[in-house]
Amino acid sequence: MTMTPEQAAWFHGTFTRLVENVDKAVQGKREIVGLVLASMLAEGHVLLEDAPGTGKTSLAKALAATVQGTSARIQFTPDLLPSDVTGVTIYDQQSHRFEFHKGPIFASIVLADEINRASPKTQSALLEVMEESRVTVDGVTHETGRPFLVIATQNPVEQAGTYKLPEAQLDRFLIKTSIGYPDLAVTESILAGASERNPSAGLSAIITTSAVADMADLASTVHVEPAVLRYVAELAEASRADSAIRLGVSVRGAIAMVRIAKVWAAAQGRHYVLPDDVKALARPVWQHRLLLDAEAEFAGTSSDTVIARVLDGVAAPQARTAA
Repeated sequence: MTMTPEQAAWFHGTFTRLVENVDKAVQGKREIVGLVLASMLAEGHVLLEDAPGTGKTSLAKALAATVQGTSARIQFTPDLLPSDVTGVTIYDQQSHRFEFHKGPIFASIVLADEINRASPKTQSALLEVMEESRVTVDGVTHETGRPFLVIATQNPVEQAGTYKLPEAQLDRFLIKTSIGYPDLAVTESILAGASERNPSAGLSAIITTSAVADMADLASTVHVEPAVLRYVAELAEASRADSAIRLGVSVRGAIAMVRIAKVWAAAQGRHYVLPDDVKALARPVWQHRLLLDAEAEFAGTSSDTVIARVLDGVAAPQARTAA
């Protein structure tokens, strides 16, 4: 079953209301809020590379309040253990049974703050749950439920005492972006309400978590022309063939593009994906998946440079406007 134009119009209206609600707490960042929301509806995860104090925690709390979900914040430190994230099984002497105590990962929106400060062993605790939305402890599997979104952060300035995220984990993030600082007018507005320590506390829920799951299912029915699928595949192949690249866009990365492009198209009120959707999403979806050659990186080449070169080098199809 393919999404209808009427369903696309409803999706667009609901998506817009969700973004507007979150924007009340995270002001002036509607584009970033839209990207994060699209990632949640595509059932992916977000990596934010930002300096402290840009509103990352406010974003997670506001999004959770908007979808009537729960939020959790995990401060990643070198002494954090995997069980501190996923949970632990404890023997109850009264019932004579082992009981699983859920960790903070069992929330609708999880903020993994400064994820690169934890050891690789603790970072690896997120691999299964980010890929499969479930945790296996002592041979028993526990589902996280829907929606489930991990918003992980990295500080791009201070690198002392950090562990670089491995490519296998970076590939599990649907997008990488940054909130950045607001402009002058928005900063003034924020300062005017500075007495409100928790701006998301006053937000009203727009939809329920079950409705979010329904929106995600609906978005998966957006039509994608074979020509657009081939375009995504050609872009991924071109990234792997680029002379500046050691590791290009994987098949998982290409699948991620198709998933979020469907949501992005529906968010614009369309029931079909256009090549322009792929172009608009190429940087946030693929920049963190490219591993540059050392010489090219030393010469000043960046992931953005390669993505722009790939987009220029692969001809976009003239897709039909409707399914």
